[in-house]
Amino acid sequence: MDWGMRNRIARFIKPETGRTVMLAVDHGYFLGPTSGLENARETIAPLLPYTDSLMCTRGVLRTSVDPKTPTPVVLRVSGGPSVLKELSNEEITTSMEDALRLNVCGVGMSIFVGAEFEKQTLTNLGKLVSEGEKIGMPVLAITAVGKEMGRDLRFLGLACRIAAEYGAHCVKTYYCEGFDQLVASCPVPVVIAGGKKTPEKEALELAANAVNEGAAGVDMGRNIWQSEWPVAMIQAIRAVVHEKKSVKEAWDLFESLRKATKGKKVKGVAATPDF
Repeated sequence: MDWGMRNRIARFIKPETGRTVMLAVDHGYFLGPTSGLENARETIAPLLPYTDSLMCTRGVLRTSVDPKTPTPVVLRVSGGPSVLKELSNEEITTSMEDALRLNVCGVGMSIFVGAEFEKQTLTNLGKLVSEGEKIGMPVLAITAVGKEMGRDLRFLGLACRIAAEYGAHCVKTYYCEGFDQLVASCPVPVVIAGGKKTPEKEALELAANAVNEGAAGVDMGRNIWQSEWPVAMIQAIRAVVHEKKSVKEAWDLFESLRKATKGKKVKGVAATPDF
């Protein structure tokens, strides 16, 4: 692994802890104006100082993120269908040249193991890794799961290991029972997806369970920016991931920050379906 690749990985997985808090704001590429992300710039700006990297599309990056921010970006480069179609029918939608122009620290794409277009997404991953290796660009493989597919150890372990075998430098997946076994069988760092919005304490428990069982961190979206107190929430998540705080300690921090914050309820269009 060359210097450029190692340097980019160190920008989003912090060397001091070996962990990361990524902020996922790429939902609109297939869900449209997701509740809480209708005005992406307004949602993202107050959270940038507290995230290790931003996971977004090039459209949101160009229109809704201040180019003066020091926060690194992992760029979503796959897409094609919307929530109205077969989600696994994805292609690579953003070139590696554009990723370089945008000065990102990594690129991410979904793989749909077991779905109709499994082969297409896996061969796309292989091609993306090959392009990334040429220029020192890390690839994050996202083990996407459709609503008809399970999220158990057997399936997620299979998907994560396949992604690593294709050369992904990091894998994003869901937390599951036996997660420590999944991590042990995947030779690259694993971060967990936050999934749909849950009560704040449950999201803290999810993060704590995952990192205690070997996760390199979280790529969390709705459980942060759909909270009434997103800035307090992301700081509590950081306390769990980077400072190894207990759920109780993180919850106490969240409560103290919440009480000091004039929070607003998330308003906008109705929440779109979760997958």
